[in-house]
Amino acid sequence: MSIGNFIKKPISIISLTIILGLIIGGYLYFNRGSGSGFNTIVVKRGNIIAEVSATGHVKPAQSVDLAFEKSGKISKIYAGVGDKVVSGSMLVQLNNSDIYAQLVGAQANLKTEQAELDQLKIGTRPEEIKISQTKVDNAAVAVNETKNALLGKLQVSYTVSDDAIHNKADSFFKVPAIPAPQLNFSVSNNQLQVDIESQRLTLESVLKLWKTSLSQLTINSNLNDYVSDTKKNLNTISSFLDNANSALNGLSASATNSQTTIDAWKTNVSTARTNINTSITDILIAEKNLKTAESDLLLAQQQLNLDEAGATSQDIQAQEAQVEKAQANVLDYEAQLNKTILRSPINGVITKQDAKIGEIVSANEIIVSVISANQFEVESNVPEADIAKLKIADEAKITLDAYGDNVLFNAKVIKIDPAETIIEGVATYKTTFQFDKEDDRIKSGMTANIDILTDKRENVLIIPQRAVITRATEKFVLVDNGTQNPEERKIQTGLRGSDGNVEVISGLSEGERIAAIGSQ
Repeated sequence: MSIGNFIKKPISIISLTIILGLIIGGYLYFNRGSGSGFNTIVVKRGNIIAEVSATGHVKPAQSVDLAFEKSGKISKIYAGVGDKVVSGSMLVQLNNSDIYAQLVGAQANLKTEQAELDQLKIGTRPEEIKISQTKVDNAAVAVNETKNALLGKLQVSYTVSDDAIHNKADSFFKVPAIPAPQLNFSVSNNQLQVDIESQRLTLESVLKLWKTSLSQLTINSNLNDYVSDTKKNLNTISSFLDNANSALNGLSASATNSQTTIDAWKTNVSTARTNINTSITDILIAEKNLKTAESDLLLAQQQLNLDEAGATSQDIQAQEAQVEKAQANVLDYEAQLNKTILRSPINGVITKQDAKIGEIVSANEIIVSVISANQFEVESNVPEADIAKLKIADEAKITLDAYGDNVLFNAKVIKIDPAETIIEGVATYKTTFQFDKEDDRIKSGMTANIDILTDKRENVLIIPQRAVITRATEKFVLVDNGTQNPEERKIQTGLRGSDGNVEVISGLSEGERIAAIGSQ
C-alpha cells in the first residue's frame, strides 16, 4: 500500500468523525435543558389569528330584472345586451297608443273643468243650471240602479249559501241539523270533526235569521247593515266549507263510504266554496259601485247647488277641487303611459335583453336585466358552526380562482342574513362581503375564496394545540422538569388560531418547555 493511500484513509475517517460529532452536538444543543428523552416545545410569545374560511361568488352590488306591469306588444327597443346605460335611460317600450288617447281625453277634461271654474267666477247661466240638473237626475238614476243591483246580489248570496249548506254540505251529514248534526264519516282530527258539526248547527240558525231579514229588504233599507250582515254570514259559511274540505281531503275509501261517494262530496264542497267566493266578490263589487254612484250623485248635486246659489268662495273652492281631480286623472294616465316604458333604475350594463319588436310580452315577464358596471360584492353561505364568529365590518382577504392565490383583494363583511338557508341539511347564513375598492379585474360570477379575520391577539404566549391535553372541561400540558416524569400542569387557554396554535392565558411562562405529546 502506498504512502498516499495510507494518508487518505485516516483523513476520511477523521472527516466522518467530525460530521457525526456535529450532528450529535446539534441535537444536544437544540434539545438542551431536557433530560427527559422526549420531544419538547418551547413556550414562546407571538401573534395568533383566528380566521373563518368560506367560498362564494362575485355578484354585482346592484342587479335588477325589469318587466312590465301589464302585458302588451313591444313597439320600440332602445338598447341591447352589452350597452351601457344611465339611470332613467329608456330600454323597451310597449304600444301605448290607447293610453295616450286616454291621456289626451283627460287633458281635455281638465281644460273643461278649468273652464267651468272660470265661468263660475264669472257667473252661472240658466242653460248651465239646466245641464247641472240633468247630471243630478242621471246620477240619481244610476244610484237607484246600483242599489237594485246590490239588492239582487244580497238575495243571490242567500240563495247560494242555502244551496251550499242544505244541498251541498248536507250530502255528507247523517243528521244535518236538529237535534245535533252528525257526519257520515269519522275524522282523524277529533277537534276538526267537533268544529264542523258545531258550525253546521250554528249555520241552521244563521240561515233562518238571514232569510227573515232579507224578506224585509227594500231599496230604502239601510243597505250598509245588510251588506255587513251578508259579508259576516258568507265568511262564516266559507270557514265551515274550508273545514269540511280539510276533513274530506283526509278521507279514504272504506266499506261505509266508497271513493265515488267521497269524490262526489268533494265536488259538492268545491262547487259550494266557488259559489260562496264568487258571491263575496259580487257583493264587494256591488257595494263599491253603489259608493261610486252615490259619490257621483253627491258631486253632481254639489255642482247644481253651486250653479243655483251663484259663486261663493266655498263654491269656487269646490270647483277647484274638481279641477284638481281632473289634474289627478291626467297624472294617472301619464303614470300609466310611463309604465309602458322600461327605464334603467341604475347606471350599468345590460346583461339580458329578450324583447323583439311586435312580440307580445306578459305581465311580470323579465325581459331586461341590468347590473352595475363596476360595483361588486361576494355572497357566501357560512355554516352555523362559524357564523357566530363573524360580525359586521370584519375584514377579509379574497382570492379569485381566475387570478390564483397570489392576487389578494381586500373586503369587509357588510351584511349577515338573520334567517337561515338550508344547504344539504346544514343551516347556513348568507353573508355579503364588499370589496374595499373597485377593480376592473373583478367580474360577476367569479368564484371567490374568502378568509375572514374574526379575532387577533398580539404578543401573547402560544403553544401548538396538539400539545394540550383535554380532560372533561379542564386543559393540561406536560411540562419538562428534566426528568423522565414530566409535570402535568393545568393551564387556561384563550383564542385558538387558524394555524393550529392556541393562546395560553395562565399556567405557563415564556421559555418553559412542554411535551408535544398531548391530544385534542
